[in-house]
Amino acid sequence: MSGLYYEEFEVGMEFKHALTRTVTEMDNIMFCALTHNPQPLHLDAEFSKDTMYGKQLVNSIFTLGLVIGVSVGDTTLGTTLGNLGMTEVRFPNPVFHGDTLRSMTRIKDKRESKSRPTTGIVTFEHFGYNQRDEEIAYCLRTGLMMKRPA
Repeated sequence: MSGLYYEEFEVGMEFKHALTRTVTEMDNIMFCALTHNPQPLHLDAEFSKDTMYGKQLVNSIFTLGLVIGVSVGDTTLGTTLGNLGMTEVRFPNPVFHGDTLRSMTRIKDKRESKSRPTTGIVTFEHFGYNQRDEEIAYCLRTGLMMKRPA
């Protein structure tokens, strides 16, 4: 499915994204390496054994990227002009190697752009869940969306 144009989004619309992903240790290690994040909580199994979790955590920015990334095919593929902001980001439960994540997106708000007549602004609520249906991520994201071509 290609992305939706501004006019196709309705406040309250929900997308239960079919794509799921099991997070691997390699995902976590590579993401930390690519972003220069040396946090031992993500990379060092021995260090992590002595934390409150007892094992390594998946990098929360990877988690957020995955939760939002899964939504692209259903919502914004080819019709977005960029992210304007991400607010109210939270991670109520940790993600560990081997967790399988799924995402859901709800349209919270939309309005026409005041400065760009061929665009609109859509506010997306992204929710991420693990295989136990525990919420693992939430983000309120605002995107600049194309209007349907004339």
